[in-house]
Amino acid sequence: MNEKVNDQEILLVTEKDSNDLKAVTGINEDGTPKTAKPTKENEPDFLKIDKNSDLLENFFKNFLNQYKDPTHFQFFKVPVNALENVVNVLETMLKDSENPSNKKFLDEHQVLPEAFAPKAYQALDESRINWDQLAQLGITKEKLEKFGNLEPMLNWQKSPTLVTIKTEALGESVYSDARLSFREDAEGNLKLRIHNIRNAPELNYPFMGATFTPEDKDNLRQTGNAGRLIEIEPKEGMKMQAFVSIDKLTNELVALRADKIKIPDEYKGVKLNDEQKKDLAEGKGVYLEDMKSKKDTLFSATIQINADRRGLEIHFNNNPKQSQSQNQSEEQGEVPKTFRKKELTEDQRASLNEGKTVYVSGLTDRNGKNYNGYITWKPEDGKTDFMFATDYKKALEQNLVKPDDRHKVQVAVNSEGKTNEATKKVKEPLEQRQTAPTEKQKEKQENKQEQDESQQQSRGVRR
Repeated sequence: MNEKVNDQEILLVTEKDSNDLKAVTGINEDGTPKTAKPTKENEPDFLKIDKNSDLLENFFKNFLNQYKDPTHFQFFKVPVNALENVVNVLETMLKDSENPSNKKFLDEHQVLPEAFAPKAYQALDESRINWDQLAQLGITKEKLEKFGNLEPMLNWQKSPTLVTIKTEALGESVYSDARLSFREDAEGNLKLRIHNIRNAPELNYPFMGATFTPEDKDNLRQTGNAGRLIEIEPKEGMKMQAFVSIDKLTNELVALRADKIKIPDEYKGVKLNDEQKKDLAEGKGVYLEDMKSKKDTLFSATIQINADRRGLEIHFNNNPKQSQSQNQSEEQGEVPKTFRKKELTEDQRASLNEGKTVYVSGLTDRNGKNYNGYITWKPEDGKTDFMFATDYKKALEQNLVKPDDRHKVQVAVNSEGKTNEATKKVKEPLEQRQTAPTEKQKEKQENKQEQDESQQQSRGVRR
């Protein structure tokens, strides 16, 4: 038996008033332990606990978060290499657990879930900060205080503003901006975490074990929030429901455990009903009218949980009434007249009403950049689904969407890479129902053709 196996333990569990021990293999959706018989054949499935890992802590934190009656189960920890012998002994002793000698043996192996309950919140003790170490990065206490960054950081939050840090590279000082926060490592040591600026959020790669849907990506680009709760797994065996948002200063993806947020009964003078609180708890945006500002003026906007802000944030629309009327149309089962402030044509609405997927161009994201994509109307859900070209192509191949015949040429050019004779030399995306190049596009084609001919003649002279 190698040393690694000798260092490993497994977790056994039995239900209250039962002596039947099972080996823990994970955790079910309802929070109950997932188990298997503690036999040699099932060993590969067991939850293996290294003495130096925090897997056990992660399991019980997850268990306590999801299951409301932890006393219903008893847990025991035993070495892998002594599994079969210890299981038999434990089951025998459980039949007479009040016997002093049995109780002593059981207590030595028992694991109490309450020992892993979250600790009460405590602000960071400033004396733990190594200011000399931070000074090497050009960070001083005075600079953090001046821009209001120190107090949030002492409360385990990221600095509200970007902080300039200095690093050395090839003998030269390099300056960059980042947000800062403090974290504790596994040994309890205080570490400075640097949140560097990214060019764009990384939405096409798994995030803490979660893969974003096309709708998630679209929501994140538009509002900075996923718009729903997402199951993440930050560490193996530690699954949880979380809000996911984008840090608007750094483009970093941020997750916040759903159980860390308490939805208020009232927000800025508006009492929230049960449905609104439910929607907010699920990560959705809720439109509120007649909220009261700090200057006692009334305003209307959409509120939503933001993981980076660790609470509610406000989204202002350019035309809240228009947005509201669109939502009302969707609730009534009608195809909306607009999609993300882009007015839909009668042809588009007719196609959507027929269950077809329609191409929409000229949409604008929250950074002012234009983008295009495909939408499908879901009358049963009262909402419009959006997908980008790559996702549309996959859905088309799987017969999950019905293409719009009114825009067949345009769809083929933009999504399938096909052309017709009139537009095959047009490199730009075609507008809706465009089957021939515009005058401007014709002019570009002719100029390009003349250049190509001139280059060919030049090459002919050289020969």
